[in-house]
Amino acid sequence: MQRERLGGRLGFILLSAGCAIGMGNVWKFPYIAGQNGGGAFVLIYLFFLLTIGLPVLLIEFSLGRASQKSVARMYQELEPKGTRWHLHGWLAMAGNYLLMMFYTTVTGWMLYYCGATARGKFMGLEPAGISGEFGKLCSDPLTMALYMIAVVALGFFICSFSLNSGLERVTKYMMLALLGIMVTLAVNSVMMRGAAEGLTFYLKPDFSKINGGVIVGAINQAFFTLSLGIGSMAIFGSYLDKSRSLLGESVNVIVLDTFAAIVSGLIIFPACFTYGVSPNSGPSLIFETLPNIFNNMPLGRLWGMLFFVFMSFAALSTVLGVFENILSCCRDITGWSRRKACLINGIALSLLSMPCVLGFNCWSRVKLAGLDIMGMEDFLVSNCLLPLGALIFVLFATWRNGWGWKNFMTEANTGRGWKVQNWMRGYVTYILPLIIFALLVMGIVSVFK
Repeated sequence: MQRERLGGRLGFILLSAGCAIGMGNVWKFPYIAGQNGGGAFVLIYLFFLLTIGLPVLLIEFSLGRASQKSVARMYQELEPKGTRWHLHGWLAMAGNYLLMMFYTTVTGWMLYYCGATARGKFMGLEPAGISGEFGKLCSDPLTMALYMIAVVALGFFICSFSLNSGLERVTKYMMLALLGIMVTLAVNSVMMRGAAEGLTFYLKPDFSKINGGVIVGAINQAFFTLSLGIGSMAIFGSYLDKSRSLLGESVNVIVLDTFAAIVSGLIIFPACFTYGVSPNSGPSLIFETLPNIFNNMPLGRLWGMLFFVFMSFAALSTVLGVFENILSCCRDITGWSRRKACLINGIALSLLSMPCVLGFNCWSRVKLAGLDIMGMEDFLVSNCLLPLGALIFVLFATWRNGWGWKNFMTEANTGRGWKVQNWMRGYVTYILPLIIFALLVMGIVSVFK
């Protein structure tokens, strides 16, 4: 089966950035920054994004381009004979399914709120009434399931076309629209009367607030924002030609991902300070706090609709990227056509995502270590499979009994652009794995404290 190719460099950058730009940027980053002191957290986050996120992203792209396969068959092309690195391919493939088993539900929430805001459903409601709307949505399994299935159907419908005419074309338009909407929303926010206070909180570093918890939070966010460790980035490397070296391309993706995270804070913090809302109110910020703000804002219905369109695009861009990885894994293993793989996986993921939907209502009593079903799925992906997978990728790319540093550096440096230098070897080979292992341990221990 001949490997499909992306139409150009822009498509690769926007697809990769689209997969990375998701809830970790536009939902999680602002409230984590708010909880951890604003500007000081942002600076530490940027440092760890470059020192941890960038090298792992570069390794994923290199493995994908060198193998020309999905993560399910990548190791077989690159591993030395007699080794068992390929076993991780199955685990990584499972991680993609597990991620979508709850991410499709969250994306469904965004679509629901986009439509509800456009219809003016929240207009005239008191704060308690708006908060109650999210509770009503979560307690309604039929509505939750319909929106989740709509996300799955839309995602696989787009992916059922060829790589160029389906995923690449749609993602290009969607990402450009997303970036345009973000800038429009940010400009509107920074013109509010409380913008100065919000921007000071967000951008002015207060190093007195830096402690161990802030540093750990910054490391976690820098690592998890790119969804590294399950091959979701390697797949786009496998569609890339060798005209450009991969370090510069990785930096471009991180710049776009960081832009989305930073601008999300520019949208949210000025509005919070203008309307007297706590900037560290957690995940409820999106579904309860912000609708209240839009209710009291001039042209609030318009700005609210644009905000949830932006959120929906951010979530859908990740869904499409991970769906493509799932499809490529299935096609590499079975030889199915793209449309057959879409049909079978669409049915499978609709069924696999139902426990998350029901975990908010019919199965709400199902708990493990205090976590509901979505919490358990998120824990397995974010705290276990992502850091474990990233650790295996790094070890495979640098160890002698894996792919090896020389092969990695040769692949990463093929083409025009920035080059990996040999002096980086010590850090990537010895220090980076220890940092990732520490993240893995801390992530697991934190749940069972």
